[in-house]
Amino acid sequence: MTNSIKTGKWEDLDIESQKLVSKAEDALQNAYAPYSRFRVAAAILLDNDVVITGTNQENAAYPDGMCAERVALFAKASQYPERQIKKLVVVAQAENATGLSPATCCGSCRQAMLEFELRQERTYEVIMQGYNGEWIKAPTAESLLPFSFSKRNLNR
Repeated sequence: MTNSIKTGKWEDLDIESQKLVSKAEDALQNAYAPYSRFRVAAAILLDNDVVITGTNQENAAYPDGMCAERVALFAKASQYPERQIKKLVVVAQAENATGLSPATCCGSCRQAMLEFELRQERTYEVIMQGYNGEWIKAPTAESLLPFSFSKRNLNR
C-alpha cells in the first residue's frame, strides 16, 4: 500500500467510499453543535460491513465536548471490539451551508485514529472533504500524523 495522501473528485471515490460518505452525511443531523455551528459526522466501515457513525457533541464547557471521529471510534470499541476498521470517513457542514464544508481531523482525533490502527494491527483508509470540492484520501491513519506518539515511545 502506498503511503501518499491523494486528492480527487467525487467520481474518483470508489462506490464503497461514496456510500460511506452518504452514511456520514445522514448522521450530520445528529450533531450537537450550538456553539460552533459546525456539524461534523464520521462513519466507520468495519470488516463485517457494519457502519458505525458518530457526530460532534459540544458542551458549554468546551473541553467536555467530543469530536465525531472519537465518538465513532469509541462506539466501535464498545460495540464491536473484535472487528477491524476498513475505512473512516469525515464530513462537515457549517451552519447555513448548502453543501458539505471542508474539514479534516483535529490532532486529538488523529492520535486516537492512530491508536485504533495500531491496536488492530491493520491500516485503514481515511477520507475527508478538502477545499474546492476535492476529497482527501489518506491510505492510513498514521499517514495523517507524522512523527506520532504511540506505545512504542513508552517502552523502556
